[in-house]
Amino acid sequence: IPVSGVSLRAQPPGAQVALGDRLVLSCAVAAGTGPLSFSWHRGGSAAPLGTGPRLELRHVGDEDSGHYQCRAS
Repeated sequence: IPVSGVSLRAQPPGAQVALGDRLVLSCAVAAGTGPLSFSWHRGGSAAPLGTGPRLELRHVGDEDSGHYQCRAS
């Protein structure tokens, strides 16, 4: 079964944080068989920021602002 129903959750909700705060992004898949792989990207960059269903930014800085994307396959 192909991967479908990919959803993204942020903690804190809305992903609005102040400089120095912690942000955790989680990616979930509603359906899909076989081993799942995840990659995290910011601003459409091809280079992944991380792999796995969770991305944690411990101390958010100016360089961390932007749109984040989880890719699941």
